[in-house]
Amino acid sequence: MKLPVPHTLKQIATIIGCEYVGADDFPVLGMNEIHVVEHGDIVFVDHPKYYDKALKCKASVVLINKEVECPPDKALLISDDPFRDFNALIHYFKPFEEALGTIANSAVIGRNTVIQPHVFIGNNVHIGNHCIIHANVTINDNCVIGDNVIIHSGTVLGSDAFYYKKRPEGFDKLSSCGRVVLEDGVELGSLCSIDRGVTGDTTIKRGTKLDNQVHVGHDTVIGENCLIASQTGIAGCVIIEDEVTLWGQVGTTSGITIGKRAVIMGQTGVTKSVPGGKSYFGTPIEESREKLKQLANVKKIPAILKNMGE
Repeated sequence: MKLPVPHTLKQIATIIGCEYVGADDFPVLGMNEIHVVEHGDIVFVDHPKYYDKALKCKASVVLINKEVECPPDKALLISDDPFRDFNALIHYFKPFEEALGTIANSAVIGRNTVIQPHVFIGNNVHIGNHCIIHANVTINDNCVIGDNVIIHSGTVLGSDAFYYKKRPEGFDKLSSCGRVVLEDGVELGSLCSIDRGVTGDTTIKRGTKLDNQVHVGHDTVIGENCLIASQTGIAGCVIIEDEVTLWGQVGTTSGITIGKRAVIMGQTGVTKSVPGGKSYFGTPIEESREKLKQLANVKKIPAILKNMGE
């Protein structure tokens, strides 16, 4: 997320009421999670396990809960609760904005696009040309939809990320201010749920087709011309490269990559990153030929045991 206008380190520290290390006029341009940060961004870290990764990432400002040696060309914001203060900055720069009516005044809808009854379109949504948005679709704030996109009934774009911090009193939610981006020619079946990025984009690229009841987690990027069958659940921060096929009821863990032209057979649990150009099956995931050999061998065990008894 880029700030509406650049701020200084001192201005940011004043907003959240914390100490800082760095020049008063050190420029701050945005804020993002660690996997999508760019130069000028703030990133937060609140666990020693991840200090080194945060201090070495592309972010220019590290919001951290311990004063440490500041790397060259970076600045620190010292907070007793970086999660809380990162949330505070999200709400300061991207406060919740009520959308009046079913289609916000700030929404932009392209030529020859059909909007069926009972569709909700939020603030600053951009929809391209020649799209069909079926009845009872919800498109929340800041979503970007290309040309020739079809979205079937009951689908929701821009739900909040499933991102919580465990507190003694319960779970504290990290607010979402990112977007959902659908490129040209995407089709989403009915009752799909596409979470927006926490601070970046959840992206489905050109020509990809989703079946009914597919969930896509926050900040995931799905490549071009992929096929994803029904009841598939894709966790947050997953990268699915071009021309991947996921058959029904596939589930993935977060932060993995599925390589180009991989085929994931139905009911597979994708527990790790896998290279492209191969077919996979099972939980934990393995190449399908190897997994099927294993299953065939398992069926031989009773006969082997019987022979051993003789």
